[in-house]
Amino acid sequence: MTLLLRLSRLIDAVNDLVGRSVYWLVLAMVLISAANAIVRKVFNYSSNAFLEAQWYLFSAVFLLAAGYTLLRNEHVRIDVIAGRLSPRAQAWIDILGTLFFLFPMALLIMWLSWPYFVHSYVDGEVSGSAGGLILWPARALIPAGFALLVLQGLSELIKRVAFIAGKGPDPVKRHDPHSAEAELAEEIRKLAEDKA
Repeated sequence: MTLLLRLSRLIDAVNDLVGRSVYWLVLAMVLISAANAIVRKVFNYSSNAFLEAQWYLFSAVFLLAAGYTLLRNEHVRIDVIAGRLSPRAQAWIDILGTLFFLFPMALLIMWLSWPYFVHSYVDGEVSGSAGGLILWPARALIPAGFALLVLQGLSELIKRVAFIAGKGPDPVKRHDPHSAEAELAEEIRKLAEDKA
């Protein structure tokens, strides 16, 4: 169990790093969107590449942060019943949900999306829009994002089994109650203080 818990901590660290890095893509997306709007209004010029870059960044945020969101226990849940159950019962619900819903869905999407990525990469596929971008980076985000989600699902499964076996703390209670937005604001504040 100790080796599995180490693996779980490693997976958590990877998804934490990816999730915190992806925060900054939101800023890039906003800046590209603002630049596109300004150029369109001031110079009466628009670029499909700007629009597609925004879509790519949105996809990256959504897909690459899925594992981080699971790590933070911030996926949408319906806790009307589960919230009233004991921590052990909640852990069992999470274990069964991971095994019978999360893993099959995420693995199936990874398997089905891989050939589209490979085809797009090998053929050098480009968007059909005038001035559009190459497609393989966007297509690569799908299997990569779901791989991170599967890994985090494995980590959460390990933590819940350890909790039920009495070899680990309640994995739900260990999460910091601060929202992702509050954490981002705190990181920005710290960066501003470091520069000052």
